[in-house]
Amino acid sequence: MNKRQWALLISAGLIAAILGIGLSSFKHRTTEAKDQAVELFLKEELKGPDGAIHATKEWRNKILVLNFWATWCPPCVEEMPLLDRFYQENKLKGWQILGIAIDQPSSVRRFQAQFPVSYPLVLGGLQGNEFGRLLGNEQGSLPYTLALDREGRGLQRKLGRLDASDLAAWK
Repeated sequence: MNKRQWALLISAGLIAAILGIGLSSFKHRTTEAKDQAVELFLKEELKGPDGAIHATKEWRNKILVLNFWATWCPPCVEEMPLLDRFYQENKLKGWQILGIAIDQPSSVRRFQAQFPVSYPLVLGGLQGNEFGRLLGNEQGSLPYTLALDREGRGLQRKLGRLDASDLAAWK
C-alpha cells in the first residue's frame, strides 16, 4: 500500500470511530429519555372511561404492558381479545396490562360495554399520544405496545397489531 492508501484507510477508521462514539452517545441519551418518560408516566393519574382515577404508581414493580389503542383503529380492536387472554393467563405471575385509549371517553365507554376486557382501560387523550412518542412510538401510530420490566425498563415493543407469537416471545 502506498502512503495515500494508508492515509485513506486511517481516515476512514477515524471517521468510523467518531461515528460509533456519537451513535453510542445518542443511544444512551435515547435510553435515558425513555427511562425518564417511564418515570414521568409512573407518577401520572389517568381517568378511566367511567371517571375513576387510576394512579399509575399502582403498577410499579409489575411487568407492565402499555397498549396504546383507539376504538376507530381496526388492528387495535382485533388484538384486544388476545391481550385479554394473555392478561388472564399471566396476571398471577405479576403481569399487568393497561389499555391507553387515544380516543373520546364516550367512544371508549360504548366500546367497553360491547367488548369488555378484564384489564384496565384509561383515557390517554393527547397526553397519552405524547407518552407513546416519548416511550418510542416516534410515528404516533396505533396500535403501539410496550412491555416494561419490574424496574420500568423496556423489555419489548411493537408498533402494529400484536399476534400470539409476539406475546409468547415476551414471556
